[in-house]
Amino acid sequence: MDYQDTYTQELFDLLFKGKKRELPKTVVDDIKGLYIAAESKDLLSPIVELFKKLLNFAQKDNISPISFGLSKDDLDALAKKHAQLDEHHVTVGGRVFRALKIVDQANERVKYYMENKDIVAPSGIELWEQILKNKERIKKALNISEEEFNTYHGQIKNVIQDVETLAKVIDLPEKAFSDISRVTKKYRMRLTPYYASLIMPNKLDDPVLIQCVPTGEMVDNVGIEIPPVAADHSPARLIDQFYPRVLTIKSTNMCAMYCTHCLRIAHIGKKDRIYKKEAYEEAIDYIRKNENIRDVLITGGDAFVLPNKLIKWILNELDKIDHVKVKRLGTRIPVTTPQRIDNELLDILEESNDKKPLRVVTQINTAQEITPVSQKAFKNISKRVMAVLNQAVLLKGVNDSKEKMWKLCEVIQEAYVRPYYIFNCSFRNPQFAHLRVPIEVGQDIVEGMYGNLSGDAIPRYIATAGGKVPLHRSNIIGRDNGNIILKKPWSGEEVRYPDANEKEYKNRGFSFFKYKK
Repeated sequence: MDYQDTYTQELFDLLFKGKKRELPKTVVDDIKGLYIAAESKDLLSPIVELFKKLLNFAQKDNISPISFGLSKDDLDALAKKHAQLDEHHVTVGGRVFRALKIVDQANERVKYYMENKDIVAPSGIELWEQILKNKERIKKALNISEEEFNTYHGQIKNVIQDVETLAKVIDLPEKAFSDISRVTKKYRMRLTPYYASLIMPNKLDDPVLIQCVPTGEMVDNVGIEIPPVAADHSPARLIDQFYPRVLTIKSTNMCAMYCTHCLRIAHIGKKDRIYKKEAYEEAIDYIRKNENIRDVLITGGDAFVLPNKLIKWILNELDKIDHVKVKRLGTRIPVTTPQRIDNELLDILEESNDKKPLRVVTQINTAQEITPVSQKAFKNISKRVMAVLNQAVLLKGVNDSKEKMWKLCEVIQEAYVRPYYIFNCSFRNPQFAHLRVPIEVGQDIVEGMYGNLSGDAIPRYIATAGGKVPLHRSNIIGRDNGNIILKKPWSGEEVRYPDANEKEYKNRGFSFFKYKK
């Protein structure tokens, strides 16, 4: 065992390069007390603390240990003792001169984040007291009983779909309500009383508000709407297929809450629909006949708005197909209406997962969406399925900073959900161009996570461009007139992907921000 390794030798050289000086008795006594504790106790911490203080004196004031009556032999004996006591024979030089310095440097990297994350991006757990106050106000405004509020039926029965009802539960400037009225003539608005309770009062930049209540940009953003996503990738009824072994069943157009950044805004329509049994049978039959299909995602809309009986039937049919090995259910219900997660649904999920792996894929975009209620829902789901994965969308004003996105990833991990993807907000729909974030901003946020967050708290950053294309810097092979050129890893095909307008992004007078006086 070499307790006098290079690090320790460097440490000793630095310590004894200093000069002997007369010091106040209290300072000398403090160091001597540490030395006695280090020598007499079979503990590492007194040895480490002594060497740390001696190193500080040497680096700051060029003071030698001799000033405290400590010789090289004294410290050499402690260095040997340190290596002998340490279970992995770590040397005192390695620990004090290197490891602690590295830790200090790492702490400095996340100092701003640690000091600001709970201020800039409080979770729904941290805001729970205010959310409960909001809940009582909303119950009174909509005449909902406590029992009704705590049921899925009660949430759906009392969804907020018009400006008049919205005005009862959210205080907004008159101009904002006027703009919302313009939007709702063309696009549907819906939020549950529970989700409305997550909106912080008198906060026009609230990340939940921005996601669920539309603003004038949705009709003022002029542009050509690209045909509905996957219109050119639908080989069969209800089916989207971008990849040879994976496909999606779009099982409904319904959601408990309609997001202002919805990729499938064209699918929502004017009326909620669960389709005829024949439609689902045709989709299942396509899968049954295509033996390449291994992974099936059931989505919508939102898969969890389907009746339990229909969810069970679809999963059972997929489980009967030999070449289907894994399944997914896409849902935002656990954050918009967690009351839906009942024991019957959980039993259905577990039964299917016992046959073949089942994952639940959700979308959480801000730590504010994780409350004690949604956390419990995710915990219960996680006990019944293979994994719960999150696909966040990078949205201006919602999560487009390190503090907001890093906090989101850590909070959802604590809620039994694994960060999976971060989508760059789609360019397909001009209706929400005001919410798009430049790709480079997203790269800085995600790449900054490495070395600062747990590895499995770090999602992949991707764009939807004829499939999910990675947005790491090495995959961007060029730029041209506001577009980036991406390379599809699976085919080598190059695709043009419109980036967010940087000037528009830097303009913070958007969404509800513009109503600030």
